[in-house]
Amino acid sequence: MPDLIHLLPDSVANQIAAGEVIQRPASVVKELVENSMDSGAREIIIHIKDAGKTLIQVTDNGCGMSPTDARMAFERHATSKIRDAGDLFAIRTLGFRGEALASVAAIADIEMRTRRDGDETGTYLHISATRVITQEPTGCGNGTSIQVKNLFFNVPARRKFLKSDSYELRNIITEVHRIAIPNPGIAFQLYHNNTLLHDLPAANLRKRIIDIFGKNIKQSLIPVESSTSLVTLSGYIGLPKFARRTMREQFFFVNSRYMRHPWFHKAVTQAYEKLLPADAFPSYFLFFDIDPASIDINVHPTKTEIKFENENALWQIINATVRESLGKNSIVPSIDFDQEGSIEIPLPPKPGTPVNFPFSPVDYGYNPFREEKSYDPDVARIERQERNNLRNWENIWSGKGNEGESSDNEDPEPGQARMFPEGPTAFGGRKIMQFKQKYLVLPVKSGLMMIDQRRAQERILYERFLEILKTEKVTSQQILFPQTFEVNPADLGVFREILPDLQVLGFDIREFGKTSFIINGVPGVLEASSPVEIVDKLLEEFKNSPVDAHSRVREQVANSLARASAMNYGQELLPNEMDALVNQLFACASPNYSPDGKNVVTIIPLEEIDKLFGR
Repeated sequence: MPDLIHLLPDSVANQIAAGEVIQRPASVVKELVENSMDSGAREIIIHIKDAGKTLIQVTDNGCGMSPTDARMAFERHATSKIRDAGDLFAIRTLGFRGEALASVAAIADIEMRTRRDGDETGTYLHISATRVITQEPTGCGNGTSIQVKNLFFNVPARRKFLKSDSYELRNIITEVHRIAIPNPGIAFQLYHNNTLLHDLPAANLRKRIIDIFGKNIKQSLIPVESSTSLVTLSGYIGLPKFARRTMREQFFFVNSRYMRHPWFHKAVTQAYEKLLPADAFPSYFLFFDIDPASIDINVHPTKTEIKFENENALWQIINATVRESLGKNSIVPSIDFDQEGSIEIPLPPKPGTPVNFPFSPVDYGYNPFREEKSYDPDVARIERQERNNLRNWENIWSGKGNEGESSDNEDPEPGQARMFPEGPTAFGGRKIMQFKQKYLVLPVKSGLMMIDQRRAQERILYERFLEILKTEKVTSQQILFPQTFEVNPADLGVFREILPDLQVLGFDIREFGKTSFIINGVPGVLEASSPVEIVDKLLEEFKNSPVDAHSRVREQVANSLARASAMNYGQELLPNEMDALVNQLFACASPNYSPDGKNVVTIIPLEEIDKLFGR
């Protein structure tokens, strides 16, 4: 019987490694840029074509490589960072694993030109699917330029699962942000299809954040600084009023390396407790300078998940530091000891001094909820009779009484104790009641119906906007003062993709610069006090939707716009507004579910209510 166990060929082993390290074009950009930074480059230029599917080129002015190093760099486990196992616990560089270039070479066509300072000629190397095609001397500038062409050309199954160009480009830009933010001293340029997306000159950290996320974030940044024997924590956090409904500007860096850490994220958000709504996230750019021996960065192939030796202590440091920064900038309410304009409180009288207490007559018949300023027995008697009639009407409506029966809880005469609060006033004499400014409650034959007011409006607006998109007929209402806004370069592709449908909906939006747009008009059916906020929320909703933009773009736009335009929880509704909302909801084609499939209406059966009372 033949032996079953054998060694995999290098080409197959490299493809397996590529599955761990190279997940999409953004992974290639990350690995190549990190290698450029480790080479000492002060300027890095990135060219992307077709979201990295056709070409990824990274050029730097680093130290370059010799002909031997250029060839060795594409071998598995080849690195200049590690000599022995002990080096794994003192790593401060980035590209150290020694599998990145070998993995990329296994699934793409690579051309590299590199030259060291002082060498007369450089080296040209062409590798395709792990096989070396050409290696020869060439003329080139100092540093290294690597071109990765036709990614996953020999692994069609992997290429098939790549998403739209806008999605893949957004991931590439996100990776560039994660590298550029902690390295403000390095200049970066990012091109996509020969269009400049980012031009980031060398600067300080604050300027780098503003260059990436736009001038609007400038007034939001609060400095953070804390130094302990365990860690040095620095960076910036955002003002609560600039918090977003989606996570986009949250960054942790450990020794200049980006990381994800949900528990540390909770330490930051808890510092904003009672300053933000539950569904809002503050911006933060926090840097940990820590002893490499106390962390393990080799947990995940992408090296974004890091283990810490003292996580509990770090959690407390993060939370306390963020709270302190908010307090220093007067974000957290504090006691004001300024006495100017305050009421003067007299000193207590000396013992034995007679005290004349002020006297004010009391009108025990006064009702602050009645327009009359004095008590009138005849008026009070009529009002009690009306309330008793209303109670009888409610009993008839609920099937628990007959018209004309007197109520057991008639209003007592003045001076008598009241046993129960006035129940009918909670309904205002209507069938619908708002509960916690979040739900509408109304009795039905089988029990108690509860309606989520925000989701109900989402369903109503969704069907309205979808109908508008189908007919392509909508009036645009010009706004008095046009508003300008900036779109993050990572979102430009997505925004331009949905812009035609926004214009069909009635938004008059035009380009006003490289990443700036101006809003001149909004849909006439949309009541929006801040069109910029609506568009921003719409873009965020559209980006995070699981539906591909090319498949159902109009349904997605209608869904996102409905979510962006719907009322927030906590909004008090008038009785006629509650009536209108319920009537419009049940006029919809699918009133029971929101556009994203969540429940809008639920009924608590009468049997369940009876069980609560032990019946």
